Amino acid sequence: MRTRFLILSIASMFSFIACKGQKPDSTQTKTTHMEPAKEERSHYNELTTQEKNVLVNKATDRAFTGEYYLKKDKGVYICRQCNNPLYHSEDKFESHCGWPSFDDEIKGAVKRVADEDGYRIEIICNNCQGHLGHVFEGEGFTDKNIRHCVNTSSIKFIPAAEASKLPPVIVLKK
Repeated sequence: MRTRFLILSIASMFSFIACKGQKPDSTQTKTTHMEPAKEERSHYNELTTQEKNVLVNKATDRAFTGEYYLKKDKGVYICRQCNNPLYHSEDKFESHCGWPSFDDEIKGAVKRVADEDGYRIEIICNNCQGHLGHVFEGEGFTDKNIRHCVNTSSIKFIPAAEASKLPPVIVLKK
């Protein structure tokens, strides 16, 4: 038990340190995320306290606790706040960082902005501006050499069998 806790603690510290190591390039735009006005939020999904903390207040799920970080089923991941399709399951990979990782996004679904910390690149839903996580390049995990490190609280998984009910802009990769 102690050994497992120690391993998880070290892995979490490594992930945090690794995530802090990238500076955004000057082409990224800096944005501040403010909660939409109540009337603007009326067409969004109801969120739990944790989901709101992540999507609106830019919090981070604890590593190795989210329901999706090990999920391997076929389907689509959508924004939990606005249902915007974000990622295909075929682009998900195991990075051992404790959060779901993707090496590609659905075209036009995710926006990159400079994080307030000045080091990382934040990724947000291009539709509702909800905080998804951070993107990292040059780590060598996949041939695409990119990792979208996404909070489980910001996404929802739609199985492939149900994905046909999503808006027609979504085409599942074969």
